[in-house]
Amino acid sequence: MTEAILLVGGKGTRLRPLTAHTPKPMVPAAGVPFLTHQLARARAAGVTHIVMATSYLAEVFEPHFGDGSELGLHLEYVTEDEPLGTGGAIRNVAGRLHSAPGDPVLIFNGDILTGLDIKALVATHRTSGADVSLHLTRVEDPRAFGLVPTDGTGRVTAFLEKPQTPEEIVTDQINAGAYVFNRSVIDTIPTGRPVSVERETFPGLLAAGAHLQGMVDSTYWLDLGTPQAFVRGSADLVLGRAPSPAVPGRCGDRLVLESAEVAPDAKLTGGTVVGPRAVIGAGTRIDGSAVLEGAVIEPGARIRDSLIGAGARIGARTVLDGAVIGDGAVVGPDNELRDGIRIWCGAEIPAGAVRFSSDQ
Repeated sequence: MTEAILLVGGKGTRLRPLTAHTPKPMVPAAGVPFLTHQLARARAAGVTHIVMATSYLAEVFEPHFGDGSELGLHLEYVTEDEPLGTGGAIRNVAGRLHSAPGDPVLIFNGDILTGLDIKALVATHRTSGADVSLHLTRVEDPRAFGLVPTDGTGRVTAFLEKPQTPEEIVTDQINAGAYVFNRSVIDTIPTGRPVSVERETFPGLLAAGAHLQGMVDSTYWLDLGTPQAFVRGSADLVLGRAPSPAVPGRCGDRLVLESAEVAPDAKLTGGTVVGPRAVIGAGTRIDGSAVLEGAVIEPGARIRDSLIGAGARIGARTVLDGAVIGDGAVVGPDNELRDGIRIWCGAEIPAGAVRFSSDQ
């Protein structure tokens, strides 16, 4: 297998304000755009040609990655004029594939951080003779996901979208967002209209008697759809809990990129990453957080499980706990922002203006 389709067209609305100016796959995680980790893992698994299905802020991707040669890849980009859904996006880029009808094509999503053994998924696809193979993972609470029960041989028996009652929860196996399609199956997806691969393509194939195979891989898996999950994923990459050959440094409690300035007595823990040209002031304590390019953290600030956008400024002695600060925002000294609060890009909060938690 040498080809893959990477779905990177989503608007990332749940991640705002991080995605106000940046598409979700390009938000930095562990010091580089998240997409870099996915591309590096695909290349390590033997993929050489990847077609990116883009839509939202599509113009950002190619200037950054170019033709992919620096990563040892051949990258192509196809932009949707109108959102086509997951299935529609796959079909829309099919003309750029070089595979023969019976060849396997890897398909993965631009917002999933995973330790999936890609080679094992492809091997499962080949040995089972499947038309489509799906990466499945197990979760404690599957209500927010699509359930995928399988029989004793791993063959998929149903697709159950987001069950709510105990009776509907027949398995803890969920669709983990990575697939191997036979090239010929991609050509059966309708063109010119939105298609959901989860709600239309897979159930339709199953009803038509196609062979859909599931492979349960219970290594690291995280949907980065929310700011809290994204911060956690970045920290796990720095800590080495989530595998990636693209982390720009040694794994450990902290990752400080070149040109960042960190005061000698600042304490960075829990997988904290400090981006280029960021400044960390004296006496600060930052745990499990991401400080993006050019951000400034003034002396004595306390930050935990938070994301500080590019060019933002956090005032002296301010406390952030589970907060998301947009690009260029200014939070004055002696504020306290907690519990998932989000500050929009460019917003300004005066000194001492907020001293309570929020459930926003």
